[in-house]
Formats: sequence, C-alpha cells, structure tokens
Amino acid sequence: MNKYPILAVFLIVLSACQGPADEVAPPPNILLFLVDDMGWQDTSVPFWTERTAFNDRYRTPNMERLAAQGMKFTQAYATPVCSPTRISLMTGMNAARHRVTNWTLHKDRLQPMETNHASLQFPHWNVNGLSPDSTIEHAVYATSYPQLLQEAGYYTVHAGKAHFGAIGTPGESPLNLGFEINIGGHAAGAPKSYYGKENFGNTEAFKDSPWPVPGLEKYHGEDIFLTEALKEEALAALALPLAKEQPFFLYMSLYTVHTPITADPRFFESYLEAGLDTIEARYASMVEGMDKCLGDLMDFLEEKKVDDNTIILFMSDNGGLSALARGGQPHTHNKPLSSGKGSVHEGGIREPMLVKWPGVTPAQSQNDNYLIIEDFYPTILEMAGIDDYQIPQTLDGESFVSLLQEPSTGEQTRPLFWHYPNEWGPSGPGIGAFSAVRKGDWKLIYYHVDESFELFNLKEDIGEQNNLVSSEVEKLKELAEVLTNHLQAVEAQMPSHKSTGLAVAWPNEKSINSKEE
Repeated sequence: MNKYPILAVFLIVLSACQGPADEVAPPPNILLFLVDDMGWQDTSVPFWTERTAFNDRYRTPNMERLAAQGMKFTQAYATPVCSPTRISLMTGMNAARHRVTNWTLHKDRLQPMETNHASLQFPHWNVNGLSPDSTIEHAVYATSYPQLLQEAGYYTVHAGKAHFGAIGTPGESPLNLGFEINIGGHAAGAPKSYYGKENFGNTEAFKDSPWPVPGLEKYHGEDIFLTEALKEEALAALALPLAKEQPFFLYMSLYTVHTPITADPRFFESYLEAGLDTIEARYASMVEGMDKCLGDLMDFLEEKKVDDNTIILFMSDNGGLSALARGGQPHTHNKPLSSGKGSVHEGGIREPMLVKWPGVTPAQSQNDNYLIIEDFYPTILEMAGIDDYQIPQTLDGESFVSLLQEPSTGEQTRPLFWHYPNEWGPSGPGIGAFSAVRKGDWKLIYYHVDESFELFNLKEDIGEQNNLVSSEVEKLKELAEVLTNHLQAVEAQMPSHKSTGLAVAWPNEKSINSKEE
C-alpha cells in the first residue's frame, strides 16, 4: 500500500497532463521554527522602524541571514501565554473559540492562581488542551494540520516542547496529533534542566515531577545543552525522508528561552564581559544558542541541497518574559513595547516572525501587515498544496500566502481577537483577565476584574502610554461592538464576580470607563 496516496494520485494525474519532458515540482519541505517566550526585541534583527539597544545586545546572525533571504513581518501576533498559542497554531482556531485559554498541565485541574482569585470566579476552561478524541472532557476536539500533512504524504517530525494536552490525555503526546516522530515533547511546558550533565532533570529527586524532558537518554551525563541535543536528534530524524525523497515537515519547537533562565556555556562569558548582569547574560546566551540551532538547520538544508525547496517559518509563542525572573526593571525588556509575557499589551503578544519561501518571498523584504497565530494553519496547508480536507473544527485563521508574495502594505480592516478569562499570576501593565481586539491601527482592551477599558492608537503610540477612552468615545463604542459580536459568536467563556455572582458584562454593555494603572 502506498504510504502517501494523496501525493501519488496528484503526481500521476499531473504527469498525465504534461509532456514527457516536463518535470513535476515536488511538494516543498516545511520547517516551522518556534521559540518559547522570545520577545520582539530579543534579536539583532530590528522589527521596529529603528534599531534599539536590545538589537545591539543580542547576537542572532542566523536570524539576520534568514531575514536577508526572505521576508520580515513586523506585526505578527500570538497570545500572551504558551498553550493558547500552541493550540491556535495546531487547530487554526482563535483562543476564545477553542477555550484552551491558559497553560495546561494536570488533567481536569484549574491553575492555583485561578481557584484562589480574590474577586473573580473563573470558568472551567479546556484545561485538558487539544484532543484527537471527541470523548475527552474539558478539551478541544480538532484535527491538527500535521495530521493532514501526514495523510498527504509528509514525514512529520516534532522536536522540543509540545504542551498540547494535559498529563494522561491523548493530546499529551505529539504522536497522537499527526507526528510520526516525537523528540522530547510531552505535557509540560518547561524543562527541569537544560543540562545533559543533569539528565535534563531526570534524576531520582525529580522522578515524580512533570518537568524532566523525556526521551533524550543518550545525552544523559553529557556536556550538552538541551537546545543542541534537540537539534542533533531532529537532524538525525530527517535522514529517512531525505533518503526516500519524501517531503518532510519539521516542527522545531525549542524550550529555549523559557525559564529556568540557564547559562548556555558556549556563549555565556562573552555577555558577562559585555557588562550584562548574571541573569541577563544567561538569557542572552540562551538566545544565541537558539540562533545557532537555526543556523545549523539552515546549513544542513544547504548541505543536503534541499534548501531551494524548503520553506522556513520563524515565530515565537508569546512575548518576552519581563514581569519576573529577569534582571533589571520589570516590564521593560521589550521596549518600546509595553510589558511582556502574560500581558495583552504589545510586549506580550507581538512576536519576531521571518519567512523564507524560495521563489516566492522576495529577499530582504519586509511586511507591515498584521497577522495572528491561527493564520499558520491554513497557510501551511496552502503551502503544501492541500486544499481538500474535512475537519471537525471551525477555522478562524486566514492564509497569509498572498502576503508572502507581495510585501506592500494595504489598509487592514480585519479584526484580530484575544481572550483570556483567566489569571496568570504576576501583575503589571496589561496583565489580568481580559478580552481585546485590534482593528486597523486601533486596539481596545476590556479588563474583566473591573469592567474597564484601554484604547490605543498603535500607529501613533506603539508603547501604549496614552489611553484614549475619554477622547475617542465613538471608536471605543465601535470596537466594543466588534469585540462583543466575536465573543458571542464563538460562545466565549466569561468569568463572574464573586461579590455578586453575576457574569462579567459584555464589552458593549458597559459604560465608558478608563483604567488607571
């Protein structure tokens, strides 16, 4: 039996329609390189209109190389925390619809900071994450695009952080979500240790902990950083599809630069010598280690002479960590953007994004159109030539293939939505339970705890310092209506007030309030 029948039928039909001298273009290989907690400014590639001190701090020559070969997106968005982004990525659904609105880990269990909140009672969101089984409660049932790629003949490899489903559910394992190979992915969203000498946390002391990284026993006791070990295993996994000339999809999903902030010894000392404090030197070394991983993958593709038929997409799952665990002043590590991970301000949701598609993306190009993480689902399927599929979920994402072909920016009127009826833990600008919409240059945030608003014009105020709720009343009403219509259409969950038992009002039901920070 043919292992990938859709491709076989496609090639047979195409061959019959062409002359004998014609060659059929093979489907493209696809590499999705996803970094964990990497901020918009954690790179030497400037994504703003000017370079900043952060761009000069970090060394990411391979991101520069990828940007020179492809297209840079300056307004790419994810969600403020990891699991919602990863579920949107795998399902094409907005977080308000799939309801995996916070980070997952333990089956059927809300996070402690949610059960102990002072004033809000949170809904029982889909704490079990993504599931290929419709009978799993508190999970979103959906078909992932890796599953569709696999069915179409792609060899699918997962390397690194998964964080798709809770412990003890089918979504815990990438092997149940369309991946033929899983390297180091499980339910947890962070490693116990980045060091091979520490067995990546697999020690007797942590045998009952969910955090040790599984499946990398061959590196236990070795002097190797986790990022490097994952890369080595990913390259080894690609040997089979390359030998068979089978198209591959590699989801290179690094644990870096998530906590614990750990020095990558290959790069750490140079940042100390540059004057960074110990924590920030560790963080910068992790960023450079990530970049080396990217460069090694690009070198490999060139050496195997498949780089001309391999699409590379680079993205982060949420904004850079800034509220805690960092050196220096909190909420400043993504400037000029406000705040960071966990926040609906731009520092928590705007991501560094690069795309190289040989023959499609113009080299050294830039695209200032905005897009959001659920757009990757239909985009990757379109890249692979897959357009006839049946899935149980409703797609919210829209393909950005046309943006890859034309870097010019037109007026954007499509709204983007964020919804977080949850509690993350730390405090700071834009952090807390919220719903939000961006449409054009305008962004409206609705805070659940006190039913108040923030309204910003991002074109004029990228740092979100000037709340315009009092002066732009009609714009506030307009966006509150757009946001409410979306939330109601997808049957979004809302918290309720403990003091009254009443659900948080819809945005359009509220009188105009300003939020004082």
